[in-house]
Formats: sequence, C-alpha cells, structure tokens
Amino acid sequence: MTAAGELRQLLARKQLLRAPGVFDGVSAHVARRAGFHAVYLTGAGTAAFGFGLPDIGLVTQSEMAERARHIVEAAGVPVIADADTGFGSPRNAIRTVHEYEQSGVAAIQLEDQVFPKRCGHLAGKEVVTVDTFLRTLDAALNARRGDTVIIARTDALGPEGLNEGLNRAHRYAAAGADLIFVEAPQTVEQIERIATEVNAPLLFNVVPGGTTPPIDDTRLEELGFAVAIYPGALMMPATTAMLQAAADLTGAAYEAINSPADLFQVVDIDSWKDADA
Repeated sequence: MTAAGELRQLLARKQLLRAPGVFDGVSAHVARRAGFHAVYLTGAGTAAFGFGLPDIGLVTQSEMAERARHIVEAAGVPVIADADTGFGSPRNAIRTVHEYEQSGVAAIQLEDQVFPKRCGHLAGKEVVTVDTFLRTLDAALNARRGDTVIIARTDALGPEGLNEGLNRAHRYAAAGADLIFVEAPQTVEQIERIATEVNAPLLFNVVPGGTTPPIDDTRLEELGFAVAIYPGALMMPATTAMLQAAADLTGAAYEAINSPADLFQVVDIDSWKDADA
C-alpha cells in the first residue's frame, strides 16, 4: 500500500488524526517512537532547523522535497508535507507535486498566500485571488500520479475576515481538495463556525503562542475535524532545551520559546525586515 493509501485509511476511521511537526531525522524518529500514526513536515521547522532561517518564504522547493525524502525514510508513517504556495505559478505547483511524490510523502499542503509567503501566525499576510489559487489547486490535483492527498489551505481569515475564509474553504472543497485547512482562526466561535459550515474533511493547526486560542483534542474531534497538526510541539521545546544547555555552559541568559515569533527571533527574523523595502 502507498503512503497516501495508508493515510486515506487513517482518515476513513473518522477519528481525529494527530500529526506532530517534524523537521529532521531525529524529530521524525521521536514521533515514530511515541506512537504517532502520521507526521507533519513543517515548513517553519525546516526553515529554522535546516537552514537557520525564519518562515518567510526563503526555503526552496528542491530543499523542501529533499528534506521530505529524509523525513519519509526516518518516520515510517505517512508524511503530510508543507509545500507553501506551490513555489510559484501553476506550472511550479505541478513540478512541486511530482518532486514531493518522488520523495514519498502521503499528502501535500498548498496555500493561497502571495509569494513569498510567511508563517500563518505572523502579521502582514496577503492572499492571492480565489481564481489564482484555484488554478494552482487544479494544476496540483491533475498533476498527481497516484492517490496523493491534496490539502488546500486558506490564509484569508486574517487579512480579509472569517466570511472570506469560509468562502474560500467552500470554493477549494468544490474544486476537489481532499482536506480543507482554514488557517489561524482567532476565537473558539470561529473554530466552531468553520467546523459547522464547511462541508469537507478539515485540518486544524494547533499553534501555542499563535493567533488561534487553545482548544483540546477532544473538542476538535467532537467538532468533526479530521486532522490536527502540531507544528511547534517538538521544535519549540527542543529550541528551549538547546538554549538552556548552551546557557548552562556559558552562564548566558535565555528565554523559553513559547511562540512562533520567539523561534523566529532566534534565527534573526529582524535582519530580513528591510530586504523588500
């Protein structure tokens, strides 16, 4: 059975599938040893741990596909892989799907941000038009050479409001996306509306210290979410542990990593602020 077929079987159970964020071979092995049935290759974690970069669209398609291959080998369970915006035009999205499939991933996540994208829980996001993303999504769906799961993520809720986020969720589901991901709801009421109003399998992003309020897994399952990803569950405490270990050796002060913004400070996000000015 393919990895995508295995993931589809897991989704068919109609139970919340929990996938921790992984970013290197060690984190993939840790997730496997803990008994998770799937993992999430996080773009933020790959940028930070693989290249010492913030999640602002700096990692390339080939770099992500190569990292995906190593994660697939180490994890031993289906890998849900972040593919940002598809890395360009619909043509680029086609090649992204092919490269990711060759890496062995089970699912590919595409989003509707303007390129270069940025972490979904940072301010300043912009989104492309619905029709622009639908062309990318259609290209990705038609590019599949097997049963790869395609996830459509919308970041419209932050810059354009919940109603536009819901509108895009409906449009992307109607276009054939296998899972719908409405990024960064800001209240529990918004989470509940997404679950109630979007008639499609849903993915939820658990980000401590991000825009979305805490909500437990039991409630997510009650609301009918199919997948919950935890991009920072391993990388934030891992970074804190390294900061503490280094401080123990040098006596330097450190602060715990409690949010994506904290992590991106470690990799000098401020040094990039004037690059597009």
